[in-house]
Amino acid sequence: MNFYITTQHIEQIIYLIRGQKVILDRDLAVLYGVSTRRLNEQVKRNIERFPDDFMFSLTRQEISSISQIATSSLKFSKNVNAFTENGVAMLSSVLKSKRAVQVNIQIMRTFAKLRQMLSSHKELREKLEIMEHKYDKQFRVVFEAIRSMIKIKEKKKPIGFLSDKQDH
Repeated sequence: MNFYITTQHIEQIIYLIRGQKVILDRDLAVLYGVSTRRLNEQVKRNIERFPDDFMFSLTRQEISSISQIATSSLKFSKNVNAFTENGVAMLSSVLKSKRAVQVNIQIMRTFAKLRQMLSSHKELREKLEIMEHKYDKQFRVVFEAIRSMIKIKEKKKPIGFLSDKQDH
């Protein structure tokens, strides 16, 4: 079976919760082609590999806020686990199928891409501020236009949940 997942799809299932970028157990289960129950069973069997900074359970309030953000109605059980980048990497030692390896590689590339994008926006903003102080007020309009373009690009990240399997 050939399986291909896009970076764009992965970006759509990454949430910012408790100041960390995470992917929910349900989304990971879909990507890995296993049930959420099976994924969580494997995690429980290897719980020592998943400290709090790798995985944590969501509160009812966090689950509710995600349900409101998501484009489709989500039904969550009592316990929903969120995996940080390190937690997703650790899953590769717990889920050992070829598909799991391919998915993990793509997820790691997506997290790296997001870090790079955030870093480049920060660097661009800092350079812009330095230039703005160097040049006189006649360039203010130019700097404001550039700053607004940066904000527009940052706001473009879609938020959502895709529940369809993307096996091609």
